[in-house]
Amino acid sequence: MKDYIVQLSKCLLFKDIDEEDIIQILDKIDFKIMIYNNNEVIAIEGEDCHSLGIILKGKVEIQKIFPSGQVMTINIFNEGNIFGESLVFSREHVYPATITPIEYSEIMFIKKEDIIKLSMLNSKVLTNFVSILSQRILMLNNRIANLSQDTIRKKISSYLLHEYKKQKTFILNIPYTRKRMAELLNVPRPSLSRELSHMKAEGIIDFDKNTIKILDIQLLEESLFG
Repeated sequence: MKDYIVQLSKCLLFKDIDEEDIIQILDKIDFKIMIYNNNEVIAIEGEDCHSLGIILKGKVEIQKIFPSGQVMTINIFNEGNIFGESLVFSREHVYPATITPIEYSEIMFIKKEDIIKLSMLNSKVLTNFVSILSQRILMLNNRIANLSQDTIRKKISSYLLHEYKKQKTFILNIPYTRKRMAELLNVPRPSLSRELSHMKAEGIIDFDKNTIKILDIQLLEESLFG
């Protein structure tokens, strides 16, 4: 377990818990570590979810796959992130989306009864778990607000303003390719690139690869009401 202590310390479930305490409480529960290569499937939409997953190494993608074959990227999680936390305690504990690794990944799975045991062993785990659920609700609300925008410019502006609040800087690091960003915003990739270029020409933003700089935040905010 010591091999993963750096990643576990990053995990919000173990926030403000000493490394030695993390090792001690994990030694008292059953967990499983699974290895996945790129493009293998971690979970398929509709499958039962009985465990919380912690990403120890790698990066995973949450995708909604439609009968037509169209794929919508819902989110991308890195080392230290967790998934399945809102499902294991629900009455209908099935995955609402498909989870696949983007690269070689190692995932720790902890079953519901062991999550309860962890919470009893250390009260901070319970506090952190409730905090994670609250953050997921806020993230879902932001996602819904973004997707509900009726133009591509409004979707881009909503997303960039959210990232500005989160990153607290006008120079935003976007951890996605244009293709993945388009999937997250549920817009065609060519349309996304075209609108970004229009916003750059109008002096609202500038961009280079995965960096987008907000040049005029007032114009960006006004884009939401245009």
